[in-house]
Amino acid sequence: MKVALIGANGHGAWHRRNISGTSHVQFVGMADPQPVAEPEAPVFTDHRTLLSATRPDVVVICTPPPTHLPIALDALSYGCDLLLEKPPVLSRADHATLTSALTASGRVCQVGFQALGSAAWSRFRDALPTPLTGIGAVASWQRDDAYYARASWAGRRGVDGALVNPLAHAVMQALATGTAAGAGRPRQLAVERYRTRDIEVDDTAFARVTFDSGLQLLVAVTLAGEHFIAGEIEARGAGGRALLEYPTDRLARPGAATLTEVPGRADLLTNLLDHRADGTPLLVPLAVTADFTAVLETLAGAPLPRLLAGDTVAVDGPHRTILGINEVLVKAAATLSLPSELGLPWAVRPYRRRLLLDHR
Repeated sequence: MKVALIGANGHGAWHRRNISGTSHVQFVGMADPQPVAEPEAPVFTDHRTLLSATRPDVVVICTPPPTHLPIALDALSYGCDLLLEKPPVLSRADHATLTSALTASGRVCQVGFQALGSAAWSRFRDALPTPLTGIGAVASWQRDDAYYARASWAGRRGVDGALVNPLAHAVMQALATGTAAGAGRPRQLAVERYRTRDIEVDDTAFARVTFDSGLQLLVAVTLAGEHFIAGEIEARGAGGRALLEYPTDRLARPGAATLTEVPGRADLLTNLLDHRADGTPLLVPLAVTADFTAVLETLAGAPLPRLLAGDTVAVDGPHRTILGINEVLVKAAATLSLPSELGLPWAVRPYRRRLLLDHR
């Protein structure tokens, strides 16, 4: 099976190693406009030249989010199946365009939300208390000034932000939990967004989504955190709570006091190759990400996040930390409340919108 990679630097380096280590795969080439150190396959500076010269069966796309759709359409025109990094596209219209192109070409697209391929996620779904009364998601990371200087699109409106990019997995995992619980589709969004630097997007955000059934989820995340919280999804109900630490595949079922590691995470490229070989169902087909794209597009229309400074933020060289933020994150997720509803003096009024879900 011939596999090519478009976007070989940054996170693309992980895909290079993964492709090289996948059995029964011929790594036929990679494309990147920047030089590639120690390449594992021939390097092209233009993805169209790569596609024409190598005629791959599968293309992995790991490029800046605004380029995903045009590159994906080019790859489909060469008859390739796709492994497309998250976020797959930036609008519902783009989602519909890519869906139509997949249907017309007879090809498929797997999206890089890899936590949805874990055994821990499968067991978490099976352990959801019934009925659910709420879903909370928390993550507290640190990103320094260099993180926002890494690329021209970093920190830019509509293509970056804590909820959209680095912690998009928390949003996707929480939405998938509501779907798994039979809550229907997400219909309302209320969000508060904050930043600690001169960027256009949030580095700290609180988003509450309401599903058809009335079930609510609250995602509370920051890139200006105190102590590290890898990423937790908590599903609460009358039967107790189930807790999934999605980056580490650790799980606590209702009644359990501690998290236990659940080994086993399917590789999304291998799953895509198996789908081509014998029809194995894709773990993260494009259709599964439609609700995530609707949330992402709605966030892009929100006002500029509030800039936090002064006594609220500690500055340590290239790092920014919002004082007390971890306690706020945990309390918000536990109570399904936004900072303005918790009486935080730095909070802004929520941005509220109905989610329009025309496209699957």
